[in-house]
Amino acid sequence: MGGRAASGTGSQTTGGGTVRPPRLERGRSALGPALELVHTGRAPTRAVLTAELGVTRATAGAVAAELEALGLIRIDARPSAAAGSQGRPSHRLSVAEDGPVALAAQVHSDGYRVALVGLGGRVVATTPGCAIIDPDPADVLRSVVEAGVRLLRTSGRVCVGAGLAVPSAVAEPDGTALNPLHLAWPAGSPVREIFADCVREAGLGVPAFAANDVNLGALAEHRHGAGRGARDLLCVATGHRGVGGALVLDGHLHTGSSGLALEVGHLTVNPEGRPCHCGSRGCLDVETDPLAFLVAAGRTPDADGSLLHQARELLLTGKDDPAVRTATEALVDRLGLGLAGLVNILNPDRIILGGLHRALLDAAPERLRAVVADRSLWGRSGGVPILACTLDHNSLVGAAELAWQPVLDDPLGALATT
Repeated sequence: MGGRAASGTGSQTTGGGTVRPPRLERGRSALGPALELVHTGRAPTRAVLTAELGVTRATAGAVAAELEALGLIRIDARPSAAAGSQGRPSHRLSVAEDGPVALAAQVHSDGYRVALVGLGGRVVATTPGCAIIDPDPADVLRSVVEAGVRLLRTSGRVCVGAGLAVPSAVAEPDGTALNPLHLAWPAGSPVREIFADCVREAGLGVPAFAANDVNLGALAEHRHGAGRGARDLLCVATGHRGVGGALVLDGHLHTGSSGLALEVGHLTVNPEGRPCHCGSRGCLDVETDPLAFLVAAGRTPDADGSLLHQARELLLTGKDDPAVRTATEALVDRLGLGLAGLVNILNPDRIILGGLHRALLDAAPERLRAVVADRSLWGRSGGVPILACTLDHNSLVGAAELAWQPVLDDPLGALATT
């Protein structure tokens, strides 16, 4: 590994005559797992890191020292002891606040936003939201990358990679956006390839990734937010338009055989409801998104403003308006029906809601939970926790997770190329 951290360890000869490699060499395979433990907050101290990795304290110390030498984490060797505690406290571990960053971007129907995200899911810098979306994805993504480059220049940070969140199912392995309907982009746009080309043309020299925005939001929440500790996590969210879903199983996104799993927006929750662009009628996508709420409340949407912002504001300011209360109850009931169906099929141990659905949960938590419990077999057997997403920009943080993953897999190998 790093020559400086490994120097002086030497090979050791055991009583049986076998030669053991230096601690750092023995811990080479532990670098990535150790970084992920610190990154997700599961190893706040060296003692916890030692236990989680199943290595000796000396090896854990050597691994932590190497990660610190790489500029990824910080070790506090003299933490203050808690009141009433005995013995010397273990070294505290944290991500390096001045360390490398990932360039993250999210494109949606109302515009785009770009951010720099460090380890630990911490947003270091972000651009104001841009409200212009061109029908040509290459023009949009070129502007996205240019905004990211400006952030990097201002921050002076090292960039490890770039991640993009889009409001569309992204097919694997080619990275095409199959149905970016709310962007007016052509179906099947090769967004990952276009994004990677823009990153390369900008001279960043880092890998680029792209995936569905709700999938990435779920990944971020599982690692850093409301989904931490869940084994089978279901996320359902509505952002600016439409509804998306994602499932994290044993810490990994379940994307199906070709990246298209959990298209929950096309569950029917109101058979006599609005026509959906998928060809059906009364889908979650058109019955529980911001536009559906504004229409149900008798409001005329402002075409020049964010539908999500308008719907959230109406929920907050219209609590005493009978039309708003009726619309809220209608959307909560439809959302509950959809969640109950998903609970019956997937049996998750936690549900998290994002976007307007998060606001609906805040507005009528007992009603929503009652609908899910009443309409689902597993709900009746004890209930599934339904929580609000807690990260302000979870799709951006999730896009950064894509870019950070190669570093989490192989810190030395990934950073050697940046």
